[in-house]
Amino acid sequence: MRSSPLLRNSLLRSLTCVICAALSLQPITASAQGNQPSNEAVVTVSFTPGHGANRFIPSRALGAGVDGHSIGETVRQLSPANIKAMLSAGLKPLTYRLRTELGGEAWHWNPNGSWSDPSHGRGYWTSNSKPGRPIHVSYGYRLPRRGNTIDQANDDGYSRIDDGDTGTFWKSNPYLDEHFTGEKNSASPQWLMIDLGEPTPIDAIRILWAQPFATSYSIEFGEFVGEEDLSQRLPTEWHTFPQGNIVKGTGGNALIKLATAPIAVKYVRVRLNESSGTGPRNSRDIRDRLGYAIREIYLGTLDSQGRLNDALDHGTGRNRQTDIYVSSTDPWHRAIDRDDQTEQPGFDFIFKTGLTNGLPMLVPVPVLFDTPENAAAEIRYLRSRGYPFERVEMGEEPDGQFINPEHYGALYLQFEKAIHKINPALALGGPSLQDIEQSQVPGRIEFGKAGWMGRFLEYLKRHGQLDKFTFFSFEWYPFPDDCRPQQLAESTQMLTDALNELQQGGLTHDIPWLITEYGYSAFGARAEVDLDGALLNADSVGRFLTMGGEAAYLYGYEASEVIKEQECSSGNNMLFFRDGRGHIKKPTATYWGARLLTQEWIQPGNQPHEIYPAVSDVLNGNRDQMITAYAVHRPDGLWALLLINRDPNRAFQTSVTFRNTASGSAGRFDGPLDLYQYSAQQYLLGGPPDNPYPARSEEPDHRVVQTSSEPARFSLPPHSLTVIRGTLSP
Repeated sequence: MRSSPLLRNSLLRSLTCVICAALSLQPITASAQGNQPSNEAVVTVSFTPGHGANRFIPSRALGAGVDGHSIGETVRQLSPANIKAMLSAGLKPLTYRLRTELGGEAWHWNPNGSWSDPSHGRGYWTSNSKPGRPIHVSYGYRLPRRGNTIDQANDDGYSRIDDGDTGTFWKSNPYLDEHFTGEKNSASPQWLMIDLGEPTPIDAIRILWAQPFATSYSIEFGEFVGEEDLSQRLPTEWHTFPQGNIVKGTGGNALIKLATAPIAVKYVRVRLNESSGTGPRNSRDIRDRLGYAIREIYLGTLDSQGRLNDALDHGTGRNRQTDIYVSSTDPWHRAIDRDDQTEQPGFDFIFKTGLTNGLPMLVPVPVLFDTPENAAAEIRYLRSRGYPFERVEMGEEPDGQFINPEHYGALYLQFEKAIHKINPALALGGPSLQDIEQSQVPGRIEFGKAGWMGRFLEYLKRHGQLDKFTFFSFEWYPFPDDCRPQQLAESTQMLTDALNELQQGGLTHDIPWLITEYGYSAFGARAEVDLDGALLNADSVGRFLTMGGEAAYLYGYEASEVIKEQECSSGNNMLFFRDGRGHIKKPTATYWGARLLTQEWIQPGNQPHEIYPAVSDVLNGNRDQMITAYAVHRPDGLWALLLINRDPNRAFQTSVTFRNTASGSAGRFDGPLDLYQYSAQQYLLGGPPDNPYPARSEEPDHRVVQTSSEPARFSLPPHSLTVIRGTLSP
């Protein structure tokens, strides 16, 4: 479960969606075509034979992912019995998710390896690339030079910039220094930002520098263009304090008067332009001299005696300090920093379980908090084991951790160079965007994920390395919470609009698109274990494939437990409920929905399918389709139509028309048809709000429907998935 403490959607969207929800209570309307009663619907499939909206191969297109969890979870979740149940969902390709990257931790993918400072058991770690005993589990290691207060995983670490301990310090990533990037530091400065929580009078700052320190830096205050939404982006306009420009910094204990009178500000940034290049006297590792290091920061106002009244909270804990955000963190760490709550399944264990179905696995490489040497060793190890893999996903969710796209690009190219020395044929891509939310400022796509991706692509292009980026990946969790009912109808249009905006920013179909995680929400939500989750997942896959996507990987493959992360709801992204020992109890609606797609809608195997656009004439007050449809022409010659009734209360009598856009002719299903249906008749979620559990969890209903000379009409129950499969009339 992606348990980020940051809300993934803006207040603007929340307000808009409240209005949408109100509109959706209006009577369902029909289009001008039919003007039929509200309980009837027409679905139209438009096709030109051999020219679908997209072609996809099931064994590559419908997959799932495994992730890191807390200690002992690998054994509990991935027992032989559980794996057998997981595989029965029919999801074929596998992606390996990297929780360490979300937690701001270094990853010892092989517990055996070497330190850059072996005599002290510390420094920069490189796992052993030579095969030895099979790797069952591996762990993340906390970074003692961490700068961020908040992380995207367990969120139980803290910044060393305001931890109250002058013996600790934050240090930026040395691999972003000009020594490695080949570009002046001032061209893409490092930074740290303080979130004061509310406007606070500020006229002075005290910085207790470590080594190396900044010789040129500026102290700035920021504001947002458009709506303030720190969950999605940092302030977009920065202004230097009147006396905040420092050009000859000497490190040490620097007390700086920023303005003659206090200025009320909420966000303060220290922009770091040039480094002293100095390091500890006894260090021979050049990485100790690269970047910037700060022991502690104090910010506030000076009194008449020249004493600083500090406005920051200092403490060793997530909720005991003022929130700090940084541009990067040094991956230096120690043997004692192992985090048992970030346990990753071992590579050998995963490949030997059969979860990959013998197909190439989408392999992760940590980029933000690791080293190129460790990444190269990982590739070398996998090759020596003979494991099948073709693509490498570089890092995970850099945007959610506020990494500058240029910084991500600089790391990407260094890691790419190290990996391609081992295997030039590997396809590298990413960046596994946390989300693809649109800009919240009308007409300013640079403030959304399209702007982030555009800057990253421009960085690669400027360096003549755009060809090294061979696939685009992102995560899709459209709803930040489960507190607002009737939001399901908005999801597919949200996906469509967001992908269209990314293309405006420079993304093209010249490379494959992958959803490397998808689900209802990044937070525990009841909808995830109810019919809502199954409907959204099917809808997301259908729309993404129709838009040209190549593959989508379901998140929550492992059996898991209900978690409570919201006051209004409890749930989890998962295929199965389990007990405390990890034994599977009952499938969720998501499991049965996945089986409908992988076993009945598509023809399992390696042969290409054509998908064609389909529309219904039933809309809500917000013009969202309440019935969505996705038609595939299968290699066995059959047509299969996936129908999703997103209305929670109303059934529809639905007719289906196929229109040949080349000949202008119209057709319909003809002869005996297989009809599969999944609704409240098969799945009923019960239990208290904090502990939902299915009172009924049965397989989809299946029956054979005999068509006659009259056009067939199919009943779609409320909140249901339906697959109709058969041949068309001549």
